[in-house]
Amino acid sequence: MTTVKNNVSLKPYNTFGIDIAATSFAEVNNVDELVKIQKNAKSKNQLLILGGGSNILFTKDFEGLVIKNNLKGISVLKETETEVWVKAASGEIWHSLVLYCVSKNYGGIENLSLIPGTVGAAPIQNIGAYGAELKDVFESLEALNLNELKIEEFDAEQCRFGYRDSVFKQEAKGQYFITNVTIRLQKFPELNTSYGAIQTILKQKGIEHPGIADISTAVCEIRNSKLPNPAVIGNAGSFFKNPEITKDQYSELKKTHPEIPGYPTENGIKVPAGWLIESCGWKGKRIGETGSHKDQALVLVNYGNATGEEIKKLAAEIQKSVKDKFDISIQTEVNII
Repeated sequence: MTTVKNNVSLKPYNTFGIDIAATSFAEVNNVDELVKIQKNAKSKNQLLILGGGSNILFTKDFEGLVIKNNLKGISVLKETETEVWVKAASGEIWHSLVLYCVSKNYGGIENLSLIPGTVGAAPIQNIGAYGAELKDVFESLEALNLNELKIEEFDAEQCRFGYRDSVFKQEAKGQYFITNVTIRLQKFPELNTSYGAIQTILKQKGIEHPGIADISTAVCEIRNSKLPNPAVIGNAGSFFKNPEITKDQYSELKKTHPEIPGYPTENGIKVPAGWLIESCGWKGKRIGETGSHKDQALVLVNYGNATGEEIKKLAAEIQKSVKDKFDISIQTEVNII
């Protein structure tokens, strides 16, 4: 039976290491426990589902109920000669699922190796990295409707995936507890090595015909070299989304900033937010207990005792400087509470 605790510090439960308290806190290991807690909750308005706490910035105490998701389990639902459907509980660590699939030689999520957080957070964010996104392999998910306390199933269309976006960050925000996710993987996949750094590492290792494990290892090396470990220094990975601008705007910027990188998309040109931030002089800059990381300008860090408000203020200053210099608005990827 799950116990609801009062006035609990959330410092151990968020990778920024922000020391704020939740009015109430409970850990759930199955859906039945969640349903019981929700039925007994005094207010259903202030509820926060917490997975790995790797994509969140707390700026003040949370006046409500925080539920820590501990649902576990990974299994194969079905398979054919060429494909396999893998179902994972939402409380599983995302990288644990990646390692499971790599060990079975199931291809499709190796480029998403070492992304922090849980399986349940993956569809909310439509996580992506190095030329791949969750939506590329997504089959379906099940979620508990927190108002009606019934399980509902969502397919890809219903999830309305966008760039680091989904229906769960829009009109369905806070209304569902994702319980499991099913992905469709390939037994003989076409490996995605288009991202330059992956090709560089494979070449350095002398790997001419890489397998799924080789791609995963290369991605892990890239992430470890660029992104700080939250266990060493508080952070939530990439703090901002890469902005997408029109082709005309990009052409104009090339005139004054010929070195500006850009990558064609369906709707325009995607510009790396890290490059924009670094160009504004923020990389490695420290203000009090917070700052932009020395190796990756896109990552804001907590050097030990920063408050959420201080990090939020730094983010706003970075956004303003990018807007002033490039007339580009960069949006936060991290959820600010």
